Amino acid sequence: MSKSRLLTSVAVMAATIMQVLDTTIVNVALPSMAGQLDATPDNISWVLTSYLIASAIFMPLTGFFTDRLGQKRFLLVSIAGFVITSALCGMATSLAQMVLFRFLQGVFGAALVPLSQSIMLQTYPAEQRGKAMAIWAMGVMVAPILGPTLGGWLTEVISWRWTFYINLPVGIVSFLLAVRYVPDTAVRERRMDWLGFASLALGIGALQLVLDRGNQDDWFSSQNLVAAAIIAALAFAFFIVYTLTGKHHPLFDLRLFKDRNFLVASLIMTTIGVGFFGGMLLQSLFMQNFLGYPTFEAGLYMAPRGLASLFVMIFVGKFSGRFPPRNFVLAGIFCSIAGNYLMTRFTGDITAGDLILPMILQGMGMGLIFVPISTLAFTTLPKELGAEAAGIYSLIRTVGSALGISVLATYFSRSSQQSWGLLRGDITLYNDALHSYLAPLHLDISDPQGIALAAKAVLHQAQNVAYIDSFWFATLNFVLMLPLLLLLRAPAKGVAPAAHTSPE
Repeated sequence: MSKSRLLTSVAVMAATIMQVLDTTIVNVALPSMAGQLDATPDNISWVLTSYLIASAIFMPLTGFFTDRLGQKRFLLVSIAGFVITSALCGMATSLAQMVLFRFLQGVFGAALVPLSQSIMLQTYPAEQRGKAMAIWAMGVMVAPILGPTLGGWLTEVISWRWTFYINLPVGIVSFLLAVRYVPDTAVRERRMDWLGFASLALGIGALQLVLDRGNQDDWFSSQNLVAAAIIAALAFAFFIVYTLTGKHHPLFDLRLFKDRNFLVASLIMTTIGVGFFGGMLLQSLFMQNFLGYPTFEAGLYMAPRGLASLFVMIFVGKFSGRFPPRNFVLAGIFCSIAGNYLMTRFTGDITAGDLILPMILQGMGMGLIFVPISTLAFTTLPKELGAEAAGIYSLIRTVGSALGISVLATYFSRSSQQSWGLLRGDITLYNDALHSYLAPLHLDISDPQGIALAAKAVLHQAQNVAYIDSFWFATLNFVLMLPLLLLLRAPAKGVAPAAHTSPE
């Protein structure tokens, strides 16, 4: 690998890791942050929501600003803005300031992931596109997995503010390397469909609000969420009709979705949201809330998944030219199915060692799926659609992740309520097992303390059933990917992916 190619990769991957790490690194710091910013548990969640909404809204503009500014200038503006807003987040003294700075951080960071993907594809020759996507995927997939561990350590050892300040040295190095080594593209005149952008932004923002707040506000029992859902539906409907029938320059080229590989890869990435990102949330809750592990310890037990993904992505990058991409994806799906299935057998009596194998299998699965799918998505697209396609693909991945988290969180909540409703019927005077459970404690079912203890035990079991049901749901989600895999076309040898140009 040439020095220029290596340093270009370091520049764009440092920026990518910085952006995706911020989606999860602050999660474990929220309780400490809420105390210092005088925020309630409900309000502090906007620190996460504002960032996700801004990122999702501005991702589709990647192609437009790349054309108008050139990819190098746009990348430098994005990195500089992200570093500055990260510093402002670390210095925030109120919740209002934090939400505003996090929104701006999401605005500047929105293009970093799709830009890095496009630049990596340009920098590497066609026969090494698998290696390029493996390097890119390492940052995109491993960083958010390791985020809670790093965030927990920084919060405990220094301060929650360092979950933001850590971006400063990384961002400065990325900026300086990008100035010197990242290749530029020609500036092209391009009109902006501001009405289309406004309708899409409104739809994405309203949908993200529904997904983020749905489970907490009991979904459509909340009038605010009903209004947000209606606004999202109308905005998306208007955007589709306006884009298809208008005589203006569209926000993005609809030819993207005529390409079968890009369409199917986008569907698979959306499906992955439930099985992987939703499952990752539940695993964290299972270890902390059900098994009682401390935050930092729970993060350490989730680290094997990130490490497994890292090593498998290196393997896939090295051997991507020797095997068809679909073979890797198929193996990844089966690893993911096995990893999630093992979690359906979890109980409150499991040891920490029992967590390791499922984590490793899930990490292997994502490493095997993510790189080849990302490669196949761009293989058959025209070169000139590369940056635009990368923006849309990242948008789909972001919305799919939010959708997956919300779907699985809701499924768990509903299953927990149903299981509690069924199991609490066993708390009666005529249950011999209950009397045997309370007898060693010198309690009886007629004793209020005995009833409370029995109810707590039943609730614990109801949650165990809900976790098992949810892990089954995630397992079946990966099974549903198998028919989609049949629709992917294997790339012809020597065909370059979208956005590929000569690396020289």
